[in-house]
Amino acid sequence: MSVAKGGEVMRLDGVSKIYEMGESKLYALSKVDLSIKKGEFSSILGPSGSGKSTLLHILGLLDEPSEGEIYLDGIEVHKLNEDERAHLRGRKIGFIFQMFNLIPSLTVLENVTLPALIRERSQAESEAKAIEILKYIGMGDRLFHYPNQLSGGQRQRVAIARALINDPEIIFADEPTGNLDSKTGQDVLRMFHELHQKGKTIIIVTHDINVAKITHRTIKVVDGKIQKS
Repeated sequence: MSVAKGGEVMRLDGVSKIYEMGESKLYALSKVDLSIKKGEFSSILGPSGSGKSTLLHILGLLDEPSEGEIYLDGIEVHKLNEDERAHLRGRKIGFIFQMFNLIPSLTVLENVTLPALIRERSQAESEAKAIEILKYIGMGDRLFHYPNQLSGGQRQRVAIARALINDPEIIFADEPTGNLDSKTGQDVLRMFHELHQKGKTIIIVTHDINVAKITHRTIKVVDGKIQKS
């Protein structure tokens, strides 16, 4: 049953994440209601321990809520099993992490190609798409370099290319400028603007208010609850 409303791509209804701590309970998220519209450019802002990373993992289908319902394009995600969620995540969502999470033994081209191969695309098709994206983001001359041969900014560009290889609807970026110098960080944020202009839904998780200011909407998380949306 579809529950999407007015261009809504994702929705959380009463979502909580609870950890058992002996006889007590720790609420990492507490009864969160949130709607994400198709094509929006938003940030999830909060200090360390606020619950923003937990919210990212729930939105990105990397973790399951303890309570509540999740809808992605009208699909009742909370009713899916682990394999079904992984398949949906692979089709709909791209991730960019603060620590890049590149595989050190693979070249730039191999790192970017890997998610497409996991989705059982052909080697030739996957490599052609990867090369196209890497050229677009200015990494076409680094195809056969390894991650340890790249600067932090270059590694983040490769991570962005990897997130784009399966043409996801939604891109989640977890502290994408956290390990970069100011100038390189600004270059990466400009890339997010360009991706948004091409129609991607972009959600950036950050503790930096200056990063949040460049987005069109700020979702503030404090003590596991949304304070402003």
